Amino acid sequence: MENPFSANRLSDVLLPGAAQPHHGPSAAVAAAVRDGDHGAEILFIERSAKKGDPWSGQMAFPGGRTSPTDADSVATAIRETKEELDIDLSGTQVLGRLSDLEGGPRGSRQRLRVTPHLFWMSGRRPTITLNHEVAAAIWVPVEQLVDKKRYVDYPYPPLGSDLWPGIAVEGERIIWGLTLRMLVDLFIRLGQPLSIGP
Repeated sequence: MENPFSANRLSDVLLPGAAQPHHGPSAAVAAAVRDGDHGAEILFIERSAKKGDPWSGQMAFPGGRTSPTDADSVATAIRETKEELDIDLSGTQVLGRLSDLEGGPRGSRQRLRVTPHLFWMSGRRPTITLNHEVAAAIWVPVEQLVDKKRYVDYPYPPLGSDLWPGIAVEGERIIWGLTLRMLVDLFIRLGQPLSIGP
């Protein structure tokens, strides 16, 4: 049976190329995947706590808003990852992308299109240098993302008393919201839907 998290398998199930041009605000993120000590692992960041940032302190993939100088959404994801983590993805294998999502702070009218791209990193883990936007960067084994014991109901006080589905990872960090929606899309494409949903 083929490893569902091999570069070949991921390339088969992902959308090819860059996102279509978009006239409104847009962004792109990079999910870097590699073979780790415990199988495939994916790189996540914890955003720095910052007043006025609607995603302050949250878990995410590296990435950010499109610049007018970016050739396409792949270029945005590569540039932002370089800026935030000092990792150059330009020489890695671009596996493809997930469906575009509409992002923006919950409870606000601010919206932007977010395109997630996946990249395959060969060899050893790269050296990471965080910029001011990032508090931490962690490699999360895929086996943790599919572990139902890690699925939690996550309270996010700025949004009131509602609870949100999330996945607990290293250091009591929680993957939820838009990033969780990206993971749900990925695992559906792989034919292994997560038993959790945003």
